[in-house]
Amino acid sequence: MQTLKAFLQLVRWPNLVFIILTQALYYFCVVVPVLNVAPQYGGTVLLILASVFIAAGGYVINDYFDLNIDQVNKPERTVLNKTINRRWAILWHSGLSMLGLLLTIVALGAQKWYLVLANAVAVLLLWLYSTSLKKGLLVGNVLIALLTAWTLLILFFREFSFETFFAAGPSFGVITRITFMYAAFAFITTLVREAVKDAEDMEGDRRWGCKTMPIVMGLQATRLYNAVWMVVLLAALLFLQIYVIRFQWWLMVLYTTATVLIPAVVVFRKNFTAVHKADFSYLSNRLKWMMLAGICSMVFFLFYF
Repeated sequence: MQTLKAFLQLVRWPNLVFIILTQALYYFCVVVPVLNVAPQYGGTVLLILASVFIAAGGYVINDYFDLNIDQVNKPERTVLNKTINRRWAILWHSGLSMLGLLLTIVALGAQKWYLVLANAVAVLLLWLYSTSLKKGLLVGNVLIALLTAWTLLILFFREFSFETFFAAGPSFGVITRITFMYAAFAFITTLVREAVKDAEDMEGDRRWGCKTMPIVMGLQATRLYNAVWMVVLLAALLFLQIYVIRFQWWLMVLYTTATVLIPAVVVFRKNFTAVHKADFSYLSNRLKWMMLAGICSMVFFLFYF
């Protein structure tokens, strides 16, 4: 039981549940009603599991290469070389990643080979992120933000082939706007959260030669960077609120205002006063719950389409 608990901690099981929830809500609450298509349960479940296994493999290999840093930044969460032997991490990474790619192939088939290739590239990028990219200035943050958005985009691109992409019906425009709205939301919130986590983990990162933004440019520059992205997010959220009012989607407006827009304002304000590790941990948690609330808003499309 202790080993199972350690393994679940190693693969960040709450994050995996978040991936499942995101993809399931997007497909069953957005894709199916907006496109008015019959649900493809088998292929969708396999593709969701593929994303989960690839992400889990990425978390394992990240902990493998970050063991020394994590022993400084978050020693209480480190399980490698405690409950699980560090040498097993490579095997777990390889097994989980290969299983994820196999499920991608089964779910998509040869016709969508480019999406299979994209997931294979994602596995490679997660390895590179763990070995080197995360230690650089912003490159790793952008990569993680893109991969977060990809969890939605892979399901979107599954619905349209290159041959029919520009010949799709009127519902294509609707699903495209909704998809890229949520993908952009996931991208920006992840981008800000990664910078916040860099500030939170400065001590261990600096000791092991990382060149993250807080270390290279300082906390003030990091706060300004976060503030700029939060302004972009707040402006987009306000525009969307005004836009959907014309459709009288009052319940969705109230929900997103209370659970996303107001928390985003709180994060924006708290960002300027964050100094200590606990401050950045608070911001990180706020952003995580804000992202979860935003993703859960997809449920409303079941009632509006």
